[in-house]
Amino acid sequence: MRYFIELSYNGSAYHGWQNQPNAISVQELVEKDLSTLLKEAISVMGAGRTDTGVHAKQMYAHFDSNELIDEADIVFKMNSFLPKDIAIHKIFRATDDAHARFNAISRTYLYRVGLKKNAFNFNTAYYVKHPLDLSAMQVATRILFEYKDFQCFSKSKTDVKTYNCNIMKADWELVGDELHFTIQADRFLRNMVRAIVGTLINIGLKKISLEDFHAILESKDRREAGFSVPAKGLYLIDVEYPDDIKYK
Repeated sequence: MRYFIELSYNGSAYHGWQNQPNAISVQELVEKDLSTLLKEAISVMGAGRTDTGVHAKQMYAHFDSNELIDEADIVFKMNSFLPKDIAIHKIFRATDDAHARFNAISRTYLYRVGLKKNAFNFNTAYYVKHPLDLSAMQVATRILFEYKDFQCFSKSKTDVKTYNCNIMKADWELVGDELHFTIQADRFLRNMVRAIVGTLINIGLKKISLEDFHAILESKDRREAGFSVPAKGLYLIDVEYPDDIKYK
């Protein structure tokens, strides 16, 4: 029987979601505790592969079990077993062919940029010391909707067959002393969000122009785009699925 698990985690202490040969990952801990509780070898497939230091306010994964499980009981026990920076929110039965990664309709990421020095968000947001031109950054953000190929924002060594992504939402919002960048798409390339944010910050710092931004997108060359902002400010905040993945 296939089950979906909804969880969140602070990624600061982990080398991303996916299992690593010589480093601790979120997937490793979730699999270990599920296997212990269900008394069988459990393999977990996540909705995505968040990088080292990236956080998730909402992540989904699926796993198979040979037995019907008491979902609420396993949630309670998992939260007792797991460290304080990983939280399980719910487990539910899914259809046998439901897939956490391939059935996702969209994913949404948030990036937090601090505008003032803050003793409490230094490890959860990226602090930019110099003033930013938010209006120019907003105009540049709208330019993203004119394109489908985002190879210029992708890590060069990747095994994807296409660099095309359908961006559904992208916007900046001023929240207190922070700028929040939210982006939703049907898929994301490796390092894509962090490279987009770094390039938009360069526009806000007036290091590049809007014309330069068009040229970067058309270049399909990662070397032309801006820097990658630190992982600590990036959050996976929503994964959307069709309603028919749930078992009825």
